[in-house]
Amino acid sequence: MTSTADASKSGKTEWREFKVDLWATDMNDVEIGIMKDTEHRAQSRQFTKDMEVFGQVVDGGDRKGIFGFREDIWDKEEALKKRLVIKLFTEDMNWLGSLDLMMGRSVQLTLGAGGFPVTAFSINLARHEQIVQVERSARRWPLQTEAFSFFLLPPDEPARFYTLKKKRISFGGDYTIVSQTGETIGHLNGKVVNIGGAWKVKLDPAHANAAMEHTLKLFCSMLRFNSKLRKHVKTQAKHMANGEIKADLDYQETELYMNPRRTK
Repeated sequence: MTSTADASKSGKTEWREFKVDLWATDMNDVEIGIMKDTEHRAQSRQFTKDMEVFGQVVDGGDRKGIFGFREDIWDKEEALKKRLVIKLFTEDMNWLGSLDLMMGRSVQLTLGAGGFPVTAFSINLARHEQIVQVERSARRWPLQTEAFSFFLLPPDEPARFYTLKKKRISFGGDYTIVSQTGETIGHLNGKVVNIGGAWKVKLDPAHANAAMEHTLKLFCSMLRFNSKLRKHVKTQAKHMANGEIKADLDYQETELYMNPRRTK
């Protein structure tokens, strides 16, 4: 294997790599079996009754993570209560993190952008004190591609800021990961041959920590719903602007906006 020093001398980056593989159907070995859901719920309280398993993380040829989304609040709710919640688990169904579509924040930013759909997500990671905010940029200029941004607060280090820029010519939903200094520190390479969606993640080892990797895994899983999310947020912002709906947010989303130091 080429060492980091040798790779640096040769001009090649020794990438940290893993794959996010999303399934086209719900026929998979994670859910098949009458007692599977019951077993999963017994393993983790985060695995709710409406959890639909839809993908996995493959690392070094082995399954290292499983994705599920809350089917009821995405498929059955309406208006601002309809939102996406994705959860990442280990192979043994221990919770690693969650991604929540924040409808209140998304509608706020979309109205501020004149109707351009700006989706906003909160990512809560196990053993990580920060709630990571990932937001779509309100880009309106011709030929500008989609971009998302977020920042991380590493322990005892300054904040690190990142942008995920969609490549202009891309057949599989490819994104480039750019640091705050404009350096390319990774790639999300989409695979068009996978019907459900698949992304090969390549990351500079200097930025490869658990918080960064889990954030990217959840981001890739969100891309499965990306176009529908944009349409949903744009529609609800339009209804809100026309006075056709009230800002009736989901209770669990409302809790995420509350001051943790408030008196209860």
